[in-house]
Formats: sequence, C-alpha cells, structure tokens
Amino acid sequence: MKKTLLSLAALALLGGCSLAPTYQRPDSPVAGGWPAGPAYQADAAAANARPAADIQWRDFFADARLRQVIELALANNRDLRVSTLNIEKARARYGIESAALLPKIAANGSGSAQRSAANASPNGQAQVTHQYSANLGAAAYELDFFGRVRDLSESALQQYLGTEEARRAAQISLVAEVAGHYLTLLADQERLRLAQETLKSQQVSYALSQSRFQAGATSGLDMYEAQTSVEAARSDVALYTGQVALDQNLLALVVGAPLPAGLLPQGPQASVTALTDIPSGLPSEVLQRRPDVLEAERTLRAANANIGAARAAFFPRISLTASAGTVSDNLSGLFKGGSSTWSFMPQVSLPIFDGGVNRANLGIAKVERDIAVARYEKSIQSAFREVSDALAQRGTLGERLASQEALVEAASKSYRIHEARYRQGAESYLNALVSQRAQYAAQQSLIGARLQKQANLVTLYKVLGGGWQPEGAPATAAVQGAAGAR
Repeated sequence: MKKTLLSLAALALLGGCSLAPTYQRPDSPVAGGWPAGPAYQADAAAANARPAADIQWRDFFADARLRQVIELALANNRDLRVSTLNIEKARARYGIESAALLPKIAANGSGSAQRSAANASPNGQAQVTHQYSANLGAAAYELDFFGRVRDLSESALQQYLGTEEARRAAQISLVAEVAGHYLTLLADQERLRLAQETLKSQQVSYALSQSRFQAGATSGLDMYEAQTSVEAARSDVALYTGQVALDQNLLALVVGAPLPAGLLPQGPQASVTALTDIPSGLPSEVLQRRPDVLEAERTLRAANANIGAARAAFFPRISLTASAGTVSDNLSGLFKGGSSTWSFMPQVSLPIFDGGVNRANLGIAKVERDIAVARYEKSIQSAFREVSDALAQRGTLGERLASQEALVEAASKSYRIHEARYRQGAESYLNALVSQRAQYAAQQSLIGARLQKQANLVTLYKVLGGGWQPEGAPATAAVQGAAGAR
C-alpha cells in the first residue's frame, strides 16, 4: 500500500507540462507619443507630479459633499453591484477548475445483510449473513502530463482577474460619472440663479419704463421692449428650475439611493477638484495601466491558455482510481488484522479517431486567441483616442475660458453704460435691451465654459487611468501569488 501511495505521488509530480504558446504581449498599435498641434499644450506640471493612476479619487476631489456622494454611489449603484457579483461568480469558476489539479479523496462506509432461504442452505436452515466495509480512496484523478487541467485552471484564473479589472473600470467610470452629474447640477443651479437675478433686474427696468410711459416721457415701445426682456427671463427661470430637478433625479439614479439635501451642491460655481492639471505621461505607461486595457489583456491570456488545453486533447489522458479500506462480516472485526483491502485501477484514454473534433477545437481556440488580440489592440486604440480628445480639449479650454471672462466683463460695462444713458433719457431702451441680452448670453456661456473646464479635468483623470482605492489590491495579489506558486 505504501508503494502504491508513493507511486501516485510520483506520477502526480510528473504532471505540469503545458502545451500553451509562450505568451507575448502584442505590440502597441498606437504612436509612441500623444498628438501635437495647435489644439494641444505641453504639460505644465512639476517634474515630480504623480501620474493620474497614482492619485486616489479621495485626493483628487476636494469638495467634501461630492466625496460623500461618490461614497454613497459606490455603496448603492446597481451596475457596480453586478460587476462585484460577476467577480464572485468568476472566483467560484476558478475554484472549480483549480480543484481539478488535486485528487478528490472520499471516505465511504457500507453495510449489508442477506438472508438465505432454508431450502437453498446446505444444512437446511435459513441463514443471515452480514458484511461491513470502510474505504478511503481517490476516483478518476487525471495525471496532467500535458498540462490540460493546468491550462484550463490558468484560463479560469485570467478570466477571474479580468472581472477584477472590469470592476475597477466600472468603479472609475462611476466616480467620473457621479462627478460629471454633480458638476452639471452645480452649473444649472448657477444658471437658475443668474436667470432669477436677471428677472429681478428686468422687472425693475420694466417698472421704470411703465412710469416713464405714464408720465409721457417715452413711447409705449420702450415699455413693451422691457416687457419682452422680463418674459424671456421668466421663461428661463422656469426652464432652469425644471432642469435642476431633472439633474437631481439623474444624480439620484446614478447614486442608487435618495440624496440627502445636505449633499446637494450649494453656493456659487467653484472648483470641486484639488488639482488644476494632470500630467499626461507617455502612452506606453498610461494605457497599460488602464483597467479596461488590463481586462482585455487578461482575456487574451485566457485565450492563450485555452490553446494549450486544446492541444493536450491530442495526447493520451491517464487517470487513476485507488482505494484502501477494510472488510468484515461483523462490526467488531472491521478494523482488526487481516481485514484490510486495497485496489489500484489506472486508465489510459488515447484518441485515435474523433472525426476531426480535436482539430476543430484547436482551430476554434486559435481563432478566439486572434479575436482577443484584435480586441486588446482595439482597447488600446480607443484608450489612446479618449486621452487625445481630452488633451485636445484641455489645450483650448483655458483660452476659451479666459476669452469668455473678458467678454462678460466687456458686456457688463456696455450694459451699465446703456442703462445709465437710458435712465438719463439720453437714448431709447432698445440699446440697453440689446446690451443686456448680450451680457446675459455671455454670462450663460461663461457658466458653460467653467463646466467644460471642470468636466474636462475629471474626464482626463478618468481616461489617464485615474487611481482607485487599494481595497481590492490584496485579494488580487494573493490570487496571483498563489498562481505563481503553482
């Protein structure tokens, strides 16, 4: 029996040869540097500035309310919850595949009683016989000489790690989405305040034009022109009141829970981030750290391992069934000397003719590997495009914002001059109305420009692989470490 167990251990140690191709990361299908031109600007960050992937989101966002809203979304968002459950499912699948590397040992006990008829007994008397047995054995344990089981386990591991990367990507996207909706709500609240202030101002001007018309100082045209401005401002107040409500509903949907009033944006439009710029780095460094690119690479590694499993199907499969135990005709003698039994049954299965099934499966595995390569390269190209777009916007938004601020200042001065001249009777209300509308439009555009500036910084942080909190790192590292030990 000892020799049998030693033989089993030796044969198990012989397994582990893999027929999977040696994995090599495909060459990057994008340029080695970001685009350059009038729309782009050089990084102005300090040389020791941290890349986006190393900046945790709690350090990136400075607004305390926004940080609480993000934490609420991470705890309640249903899409993120699905991603987390997918990880649990993939972890269970990996556990099933990796368990095949070890023999399954089971203990069995049985007992039987049988009565023989008197007319069938040699002594003419009915007899009752008993038999009891206890066994410990391993059934159909495959010796993985050609790495089939190990490659299937490696494929399941890569799929599991890919779901981890998918969750990280979903988390980063959720953080950016919540911040974007929060910024939009903040901007629409600012637009609503501007419309309300404009309405109050135009109501004063309208009352003045009514008084001057009743006194005969002006014609009714000035009064009606002032009224059009009042009604336009009133319409905008109603429009932005409804838009703010829609923004709050959308933010609550993304968060996945009702938002307390204390967490809604308050006060004037201001920066919600702690940084004014993010270094872009090099594409080779940035794109390989994005979780969606890492997820695509995990899928490629899994497809590469499946080729090894498909190749191993062409070779013999050796499985062992062994057991050891005791048998006795009474319970008291079950574990006494002379009752031991054992069995050892190796089995070899050699494919001779299968109608081309194994060859077809190998072809499918290779095609799936090629598809995974194409998807991996596409993920890099998409990531490169997203970063390039964000950098192009960053390069022009600063100039646009400065120009818009100057436009608001000039329009405000023009309106004050025309308003003063109208009050003094030096000109009609038409000039003041035109300048007031120009000022209002410039102020609304300035709010939009500030929103785009803030949103661009959040987008840039996301597409550059914005860092996630390290809660999930230990589990992933432990699984990778265990895989390396195998």
